[in-house]
Amino acid sequence: MRSTISAKLFRALQKGKAQLSAEALAKIADFVASQKTDNGAFKNKSGTADLYYTSFGLFLLYILDNQIDISKTKLYLSQQNTSDLDLIHYAAYLRCRMMERLTKWGKIGLLAQPFFAKKIRSLSTFSDVPHGDFQSPYTQFVWLSLLEDAGCCAKPVEALENYHLPNGGYKNSADGLTATTNATVAALAVQGQLRGYKENDDVLFLRNAQDESGGFFAAANSPVPDLLSTATALFVLNCYGVKPKYSARNFIEAHWLNSGGFSATLLEEKSDVEYTFYGLLALGASASYQ
Repeated sequence: MRSTISAKLFRALQKGKAQLSAEALAKIADFVASQKTDNGAFKNKSGTADLYYTSFGLFLLYILDNQIDISKTKLYLSQQNTSDLDLIHYAAYLRCRMMERLTKWGKIGLLAQPFFAKKIRSLSTFSDVPHGDFQSPYTQFVWLSLLEDAGCCAKPVEALENYHLPNGGYKNSADGLTATTNATVAALAVQGQLRGYKENDDVLFLRNAQDESGGFFAAANSPVPDLLSTATALFVLNCYGVKPKYSARNFIEAHWLNSGGFSATLLEEKSDVEYTFYGLLALGASASYQ
C-alpha cells in the first residue's frame, strides 16, 4: 500500500524527535502544551483558537506523547461548519479528525477512513483555494493530501506542466515568471505520490536552490531563508532520496527560541505550533544526512 503524505510526515517528525535530548523535548512539549486553548484547539498568531493551527498542534502532541483531551477536541471539531470552510481549513479539519481517531484508537482507528471519505466535499465546492487556482501546484498538493487523509482513492491531477519553468522548478500561478519553493515542493510531492519518487531535473533544481546557510528561500526575492520553505524542501528531497547540498542543522537550531518553540525566520522572535512543527520536521528530514 502506498504511504500517504501524512504517514511520511509522521516518520520525519519521529526522526526529528530522535535527534533531540530529553531536556530539549520537554521544553518543546511544554511550549506546545501552552498553546492549547480551553476548548481543545490551538492558538494562532493572534492567540485565538484556530482550526489550521490545531492540525499542527495535534500532530505535535501525538509525536511528543503529550496527553490530548479528545472530548474537548471532538466537541470543537463538531462545532465547525465544514460547508463554509476554505480548502486549507477543510484539509486541516480532516487532518484533525484523522488525529482524533489515531489518538483515541491507535492505527486501527484509521480503518474508519473509508466511511468518512463518502462525506467529503468535492473540490469544485470551494470558493477559496490557494492562489485562486484549482490547478496550481499547492492546491493540488492540499487536495491530494486531503483525499489521502480521508481514505479516498486519489486520482491523477492535470496541468502541472502549465506551472513548470524551462530552467527548472514550478511557479505558483500559470502566468507567474519565477519558481517558488512552495510550488516546486508541492509539484514534486504530488508527482512523487502519484508516479513514484524518481530523481529528476526538478529535484536537482530544488537541491541547488539551497542557501549556504542550510536554509531555503521562499522565492528568489525573499529577504531571508525561512523555516517553512526549508522544512518542506528538505522533506521532499528526503522523499526522493536526494542529499541536500549543505547541512541544515545549524540553520534549524538558530530558529529555536527560549520559549521552546520555533520561529518562522531569524527576523522574528515569536513561536507558534505551525513553525514548531516545521522545526521538528526539518530536523527529521535532514537526519539521514547529518
